[in-house]
Amino acid sequence: MSSIDEKDIHSFVDAVSVYFHQITGEKAEIKAAYLVEGGVSATTFDLTGYISFSGSFSGRVYFSASRAMVSHLLLMMKESNHAEEQLLDAVGEVANTIAGNARKHFGSAMEISVPVTAVTPDNWLDTVVSPRSYVIMVKWKRYKASVVVDIRHE
Repeated sequence: MSSIDEKDIHSFVDAVSVYFHQITGEKAEIKAAYLVEGGVSATTFDLTGYISFSGSFSGRVYFSASRAMVSHLLLMMKESNHAEEQLLDAVGEVANTIAGNARKHFGSAMEISVPVTAVTPDNWLDTVVSPRSYVIMVKWKRYKASVVVDIRHE
């Protein structure tokens, strides 16, 4: 069992950048990327979607954003329905796209699940798979979001 390295994390940073550029035509700023040991908290926003990994990898990648950010993303996609179900679908799709793009780096040994979404309660991400998780803080327009990478190679 081994942790992923800086090069691996960069694949997730690139996936975030590619997603925002493809959907909005604008780049998202990566405000910070840092390592957290022993648990992740206070990195979630209103809505969170995650993808679980299996195969040669285990863990999850989370995308968490405010309702306002997800609503704005839906507007950029020409989607007029901003009901909670649609917002949750969108946040799950972002997580899925980030995981799918990162999978190109890791290869077919990384199997990904369907997205799981939730209205995010406080401290929702306290449980971790890896003793070291990475948090990528994202800013797009005036909105902030986080991507939490919590995976290990089996």
